[in-house]
Amino acid sequence: MGGGGLTLAGRTLGCADGHRFDLARQGYVNLAVGSRTTGDTAGMVAARERFLGAGHYAPVAAALADRAGPGFAVDVGGGTGYYLAAVVERTGGTGVVLEPSTPALRRAARAHPRVAAVGGDVWRGLPFADACADLVTTVFAPRGAAEVRRVLRPGGSWVVVTPLPEHLAEVRGPLGMVGVEEGKAERLHADLAGLEVVSEDELRFTRRLAHEDLQDLVLMGPSAFHTDEEALRARLDALPGAVDVTVAVRLTVARAPR
Repeated sequence: MGGGGLTLAGRTLGCADGHRFDLARQGYVNLAVGSRTTGDTAGMVAARERFLGAGHYAPVAAALADRAGPGFAVDVGGGTGYYLAAVVERTGGTGVVLEPSTPALRRAARAHPRVAAVGGDVWRGLPFADACADLVTTVFAPRGAAEVRRVLRPGGSWVVVTPLPEHLAEVRGPLGMVGVEEGKAERLHADLAGLEVVSEDELRFTRRLAHEDLQDLVLMGPSAFHTDEEALRARLDALPGAVDVTVAVRLTVARAPR
């Protein structure tokens, strides 16, 4: 669907090729019909909403918003809309969460009055017109670099948030969480080919997390697909009642050529 535009008639979106998509009652539209990627489950999304709602990653959202400019933003793999809401609140702009998970879309549709939610799979193409976005954000999510470059307007920015090796280091092993892949920085820079890297900063801070927070931390991400909840409870019981956990991320800003 890349390259063309969509128009809204009543509660139906349509394109010139004859595709039609109805808005769901909860306020989002799902363009990922037929995709093999279903995204996060309802349980994962609920865990993420609790964890983010407690403010544990608020400094990440603030740092992302600090690097954003005004205009129209697309958050690729934007989940519940938590990060994009922080961006549009800071910039005064508008934005769209692109996300394959239906439970996440339901929450993203009400994340902020200036945020819309669209169901889509980045690997099948972004359902946005060429050079339409002033900003693209990707936070702990698949990137689809070629499609991001296509939808960025000349001079538009792409802000990418990725974990550093020490991210969640205190609990990744004890809780059996998925680790940070080696070579992540190199793959990111390969994705940014053709764009100008404007800045690259590291953000580190510590959060004291109780067992309930740690459980949500595990169950809100990819580790949830590899975790038995009974085994997770046993792992949590082996930890102190609260653990100081390092949050460590890299924020990279790249600009499309004018």
